[in-house]
Order: sequence, then structure tokens, then C-alpha cells
Amino acid sequence: MTTHTRALLMSAAASCLMAGAAAAECPAVTMADMAGVEPGEFPQQYEVSAFESAAGCEMTFSANPEAEALNAEIKGNPELPPLEDRLPAEPLVVVPYESIGTYGGTLRALSNATEAGTSDFLSVRHVNLVRYADDLQTIVPNVAKSWEWNDDFTQLTFNLREGHKWSDGAPFTSADVKFWYDNLALDPKVIEKPKDYVLVAGEPMTVDTPDETTVVFNLPSPKPGLLAHFATHFAQGFQPRHFLGQYHPDINPDADTVAQECGFETGLAVIAAYYGNSDWTDTPTPMLNSPDKVDCLPKGTYPTLESHIYVSDTTEGRKLVANPYFFMVDPTGQQLPYISRQDELYANDNEVRILKLVNGEADYKSQSLTLGSAPLLLESQEKGDFTVQLKPTIAMPTFSFNMTAEDEAKREVFGDLDFRKAMSVAINRDELNEVSFFGQGEPKQYIAFSPTPSFVDPELTKLYAEYDPEEARTLLDGIGMEDTDGDGFRELPNGDKLVLNMQFATQGIGGEVVELVAQYWSDVGIQTTVKEVTPDEYRSAQSSNQLDVGMWEKGQPVAIVMGNKELFVPPFENYFGHRTAMLWAEWVDSDGASGVEPPEWVKTMMSDIDAFQGAVPGSDEQSEIGARLAQSMAENLPFIGTVQAPNVIYHRNALKNFAEFKTQSYEYYRTFPYLPAQWYLSE
Repeated sequence: MTTHTRALLMSAAASCLMAGAAAAECPAVTMADMAGVEPGEFPQQYEVSAFESAAGCEMTFSANPEAEALNAEIKGNPELPPLEDRLPAEPLVVVPYESIGTYGGTLRALSNATEAGTSDFLSVRHVNLVRYADDLQTIVPNVAKSWEWNDDFTQLTFNLREGHKWSDGAPFTSADVKFWYDNLALDPKVIEKPKDYVLVAGEPMTVDTPDETTVVFNLPSPKPGLLAHFATHFAQGFQPRHFLGQYHPDINPDADTVAQECGFETGLAVIAAYYGNSDWTDTPTPMLNSPDKVDCLPKGTYPTLESHIYVSDTTEGRKLVANPYFFMVDPTGQQLPYISRQDELYANDNEVRILKLVNGEADYKSQSLTLGSAPLLLESQEKGDFTVQLKPTIAMPTFSFNMTAEDEAKREVFGDLDFRKAMSVAINRDELNEVSFFGQGEPKQYIAFSPTPSFVDPELTKLYAEYDPEEARTLLDGIGMEDTDGDGFRELPNGDKLVLNMQFATQGIGGEVVELVAQYWSDVGIQTTVKEVTPDEYRSAQSSNQLDVGMWEKGQPVAIVMGNKELFVPPFENYFGHRTAMLWAEWVDSDGASGVEPPEWVKTMMSDIDAFQGAVPGSDEQSEIGARLAQSMAENLPFIGTVQAPNVIYHRNALKNFAEFKTQSYEYYRTFPYLPAQWYLSE
């Protein structure tokens, strides 16, 4: 008898003793109609036993009738056991928004290209130890059943679900969390440098696993925001030790031998092929279409806990099928997800994407859409049978100047605060708001925190944000930038010609915003050229210190800053975001051995963000430090803010249980708070 079966029998026996009769079937409750069932401890979800108690029922489970056929498409998966052996002993019960769903169908998505513009689609199947509920304030269980902090936020304990399984049926245990942390996140042979969010004030944690369902993170100093990190970030706090571990030399002494049998030089090379060299969970998976040496590898992609798993990966797009071991069920006991398949199509051209949306060729899209596309989409809603939500954003378009440019003359100018002030006051944010954002936005300066927290004076968001082209010209004159050849544009102080090459990707900023800002800068004598590039091209140039001007959305809520300090440490974000001053970052990473030493205001921010993360949330100490961080960011202008405006969320009306979003943002990981596993298709 399985643990799950035993738990059900015990629950049924207890119900009979208490009620004197068999319990009723569980009701088909939804958030729209709870039918008198009391809410659980957390919004929109229950543990099974808690739901049975609240509803006075005994849950029976059922699965997608396509489950066996879908499983057969997952390369390397064994035949399916019965459903009771696939679900955890205590599945997570998810209450749908409007209606109990039906199985089947294919969710169609649009991404820009491999590893570019795919987070929107990735978030649809994403899971992590915890998540934010759709109020974006309450952290709730997800993969973990529960958690507990000690009194001083130096020890975080997670309790996992007994009997939880990976997508290939192997047990998911605390060892998988420890493997992720010790053997992937902290191993320089896998990830060259540990990410900030796996450290505490720059120091590693330790992970204890007293039993298979208990994980203890021991922190070297307080970091209350660690929990919020797991609730929002793409980096999942677990990886399949049973599979990836066989290729890791610290786990398996024969890892290299096993790998060489399949034509790889080392076991770590196999891990890189499956997992990549970062914790971005959307690495292309060549083993899915492997005509050569990787044919002998046992799986097409490494096992997952997500709702869907890849079964095809080509240059045109990718295909996924439902995970037959997924750990969520609806109130009637139907295993989620409802939707059987997902198809991701690459469309790197913005106009092509918009046309496909107008024609109803995708079921959901948000990333890479800009407000400029809203009029066409709004007027096409009825004919195209889709709905557009216009929702506030957290990040806003920002511009930066490369303060560690390779060209010394540019570096001197870009590093001059008066130049950055001039470029900020040269921007007509009110006009930019009217023209690019239809008057729906709020002109403001970048202060890193977004929304503006209570500990920051709102006036700070106006610093150097008032349109004043005459002041811009005066500031530029003051640093020796004059038009010496009479062509209408200023040269660098040393007489060299300056043309700002403004390369942008629509994934990160709207072209209409870039064009207007370029014109404002030209109006005060700074010559510009504008060119659209792919996200990969942009990121490559940014990472190699080749951009004059950075352009991307930027900003994070306090909850995320508490767990991730990257906005305040050079290069001020990760590979996928808006970075600048790459040589400052090199200096920080090398402990001063190489790169360019940053100024004191940067070093002070680096110290302050560690103190901010270690302070008690909401305390006077944290507020004082946070106010200082925001002020330094606004006064020194490493990034220049523009307009914070609503943005577009698109879904076809056939996609059911689609919620009204609170925000269109990456920061809470897009759809993750809105439980896409309970989406279903009505056609």
C-alpha cells in the first residue's frame, strides 16, 4: 500500500467515525462561487486535508485521459504508474477563478527567439518553493508545503511534500535542494560566479537535510528577503540530483566515464548541455533533436517539477506536454494542468508578433508588447475574440551612459555627473508621456525601488526630471562640449566627434521611446543614431562593454530588493536586465585586481544594500538605509528614468480562468502569481 493510499484510507476512516457515514464528494468550488466553503489559510489554495475538512468531503483523484500518450512523448520516461502513485501524499489544491476546467488543447505562445523574450512563456509553467498570491503581498506554499523562520532571520526551514515526484517519476526530496545549492549554484565548475541571490552579504549559506522532506538554510547573517526571492525568481531552489548528479564528479566518481561513452569530454559538459552554465531554466535542449553523439543520453531534457516539460526544441520554436506527475489538483480532484500541450513559436520581429496577435494566433502574450501596440490591439479585440488588459508596470524605460567606456574621452564625459544631469533634463517627459504612452503614464526619475516605498520622499522621483533644455545646454557648455565645426552638434572636450549609437531591443524598451529621447538629445546638440537589434545582440554588446547608451526597463519592489541586491552593485543587474559600467563590475568581482575602481558613492551603496537586506523589514533602521539608497541612486544618475506607464496583457477569450492581473511585470515573474496550471481552453 502506498503512503498516499494509506493517507486517504485513514482520512476516510476518520470521517466515518466522526460523521457516522461516508463523506460526500468534494464540491466544484471556484473563487467566483465558494458554495459556503470557508477560505483556507492561504488565498486560493489548500492542502488536501484542510480542504476536505473545510468542505466536509473526501477527495478522489482523476487524471487527464491523454496522460499516457503525453508521457510517451517525453524522451526517457518510463510507463506511467497509477495516478495515486504519481501524486504526492498531500497534493496542493488550487481553486480556479471562474470554473472547473476541462482537459486537452494546446496553449500557443510567441517568444522572440531562443533565450530571448521567453520568460513570459516560461512563467506559465513555473514553480518554486513558494510564490506570491495574486494580491502580490502574501507569500504562499508552492513546491514546499510550509516554511518557518527562526527569530533573527538566520535560519529558514522548508517542509516538502511527502511522495512528491519529478516528471520522470523519481522521488523529489531535500537532497535535490541541497544538490542545487552545493553542486550547482556554488560550484564554479558549473556557474563561474555564485549569483547574489544565493549568498547573504556576499557569503554562502549552508544547507542541512535532516530528513527527506526537511530543508534547512543556515544563513551567515540575517536576510529576511530570502523567502521573497524564492517567491519571485526564475531560479528554482532544486534540481534533479538523481539525474544531473550522475554527471557531476563530486556526486559520481565515474561521471566522466559515463559522459565519454556518449561522446562528451566530461560529465560537467553533459550538465552544461542540459542545464547550461547559469540557473536560467530555459536553456535550449539540443538532446531533444539529437542526430549525433547525444543519442545515447537517457533523456531529452532534465526532469522538472513544472506543469509542462519540453519534448521538441528547434530553431523555429519548442513544444511541451503536461507533466504527468504534477503536484496540483483542483477541488474535484482533477490533476492539473488542464491544458495538455504548449507550443512556443519564435517571432523576433515586433510587427510580425503584433499581426499574429491581431489574428488570434497566440493564446497569451505580454512580454515585449509596448503601449504603442495598444490602440491596434484594443480596436481588434471584438473581431479577433481576444481581451486586452492595460495594467501598471513596476519597471520603467531607463537610459544609462557607459561610465567605463573603452574610449577614454567618452568615459570621462559619461562619468561626469553634469553630463548625465544634462541628458536627464533634456528629456521632455510630459511630451514623451503624451506621444509614447497616450498620457497614461507618470513622468519620474529612477530611484531603483518601484513602487515608491513609504520611506522615500516622493519628491525624489522628480529630481532632474523637469524638462529644461536651456539648463542642459548650460551644463554641456560647462564641461567643454561645444560645436567646434559648425555642424550643429557638440564634440567631446578633446575635439573628437561624438555620435551616440543607440541600439535597442523591443523586448526591453519601445522604439517610439528611443526615437523621441534621441531627438531630445539631438535638440541640445548631442548627435544620435538609432538602430533596432535583437535582444541577444543587445545583451552581447552590453556584456562586452560596447554600448555607449544602455536602454531597458528597470525597477524592483522592496520585497525583491530585500532578497536580491543586484540593482545597487555594479553592473547593477544581471545578464537579462539593464547593466552598465561593466569595468566597475570587473573590479568588484576581482577584488580590485582588474577593471576600473568605482567612485565612493558606488562603494557606499554596496555597503548600504547589505545592511538594508540584513535589517528587520519595516524597521526604522531599514527605512533609513533604504531612503539613503534611493537618494544616492537619484542624485548620481547611473540610470535616467523616463515615464512609468501601463502596459499590455493579451489573451484569447477561449483561454479560461484568466485572472485580472495586478501588474504587467517581470518582477513578480509575470503569470506566476495567477496560477496558469488552472487555465483551460474552451475550444
